[in-house]
Amino acid sequence: MFDDLLDGDAIALAAHIHGGDVSATEIAKAVLDRMAEREPLIAAFCTPTPELALQQAATVDRSRARGEALGPLAGVPMGVKDLICTAGVKTTSGSAAYRDFIPQEDDISVERMLTAGAIMLGKTTAPEFGYSGVGHNPLFPAPRNPWHREMTTGGSSAGSGAALAARLCPLALGSDGGGSVRIPAAHCGVFGFKASMGRVPLWPGCRDERYPGVSSWESLEHIGPMTRSVADAALMMSVIAGPDMRDRHSIPCGDINWREAPQRDIRGLRIAFSADWGYVAVDGEVRDIVTRAAQRFASELGCELEEAHPDLGDRSATFAALVALESDLSGMRSLPREEMSPHLQAMLQQPWRAETFTDAIADRKAVVNQLWRFMQRYDLIITPTLATPPFPLNMQGPEIIAGRMVRSDHWLSFCYPFNFSGQPAASVPAGFTASGLPVGMQIVGRHLDDATVLAASAAFERLQPWNAVQPPLFATREKP
Repeated sequence: MFDDLLDGDAIALAAHIHGGDVSATEIAKAVLDRMAEREPLIAAFCTPTPELALQQAATVDRSRARGEALGPLAGVPMGVKDLICTAGVKTTSGSAAYRDFIPQEDDISVERMLTAGAIMLGKTTAPEFGYSGVGHNPLFPAPRNPWHREMTTGGSSAGSGAALAARLCPLALGSDGGGSVRIPAAHCGVFGFKASMGRVPLWPGCRDERYPGVSSWESLEHIGPMTRSVADAALMMSVIAGPDMRDRHSIPCGDINWREAPQRDIRGLRIAFSADWGYVAVDGEVRDIVTRAAQRFASELGCELEEAHPDLGDRSATFAALVALESDLSGMRSLPREEMSPHLQAMLQQPWRAETFTDAIADRKAVVNQLWRFMQRYDLIITPTLATPPFPLNMQGPEIIAGRMVRSDHWLSFCYPFNFSGQPAASVPAGFTASGLPVGMQIVGRHLDDATVLAASAAFERLQPWNAVQPPLFATREKP
């Protein structure tokens, strides 16, 4: 019974706990037993919190015994990315400079998840300050992909993706400043959703000037749900979305019924599909898998699909400059550098010029304007989430894709433009390579049209369910 519940979705698990079929403590103990077996193989959690999880589960059980109303996530286990602050629980951000840092307050998203009754299994591993699309950092072992342990999970929400794929939790919080929810979702075969900018408030992460590195990426970063079903992500959004005075970018969310959004009809939607943005080198299997998945929106879901793209071109230099602009360069340069990641040291050593930053700001405006003009003709854009399947651990990225020499960050080209624009974007599992590695498909909506992204993602999930397929390493039973 516990295997079925732990392999399933959060909505069903919460219903069993609400109904008294199983206690939150029983679920917590079952999850911790599973972690003891599986975690050594994948290293998803850098700071497990088993005692805290049991305490939180016991609180849920006492509330139920007293007849008190339970929150919508009561007793549901979750992982929290190590860049997201947790009161009383070590939050290292993958950096030696913060190896002993214990925040005094929860991030808003954590606060809301705990208020809704979720139980925290621990902090999931991330690269240093999230400045990477993979998972290794100076403090902890790199998370291993449950589909192939010698391959990367992607990042920067690396451990969150691994924990979900290994069925250690049905819910995880990730953050996405240039794809960092969508990247590990694609590489780990799970669902990741970056809502429109401001839907989910952030504090203290990216906002608190006292913490160099932690305070970076203010206008790029989003916190978002990572799950194994679209409905679970919508449930998380119903909990974590909504304005907060601590985040000046946060916006009202009364325009969306998050729980109902996945059920909306998508027939007649106009979808632009681009397999390569017109310039990206894309692995042949990725191209074929995502093209077939996109075509199903036209052939089986009643949408109008057209091959088109907004001619963005390579904006990686603009992205790098915006990241540097939104970093506390002075503060980060004052941190101990002996153990700092080489790519971070290189960024801090660069002699940035004001004109580089102002050029990047202007170019960001150009990208945003290209996108909104393009999306006057379309409801959605579909692309591959990433240009490659998972690649070996401890690389920043492949330097040859589809026979072309590329920069080591080229594989991320589909993701970061939508952090420029703040548009809603999701990664859904689209299929597997011949060697059994997951491939993600990105679905992007118009500004603030989060509901249509969730509806399209859910329609594809009903057409091509993904949670029934488990990594062979951890399969607990025969799946249909």
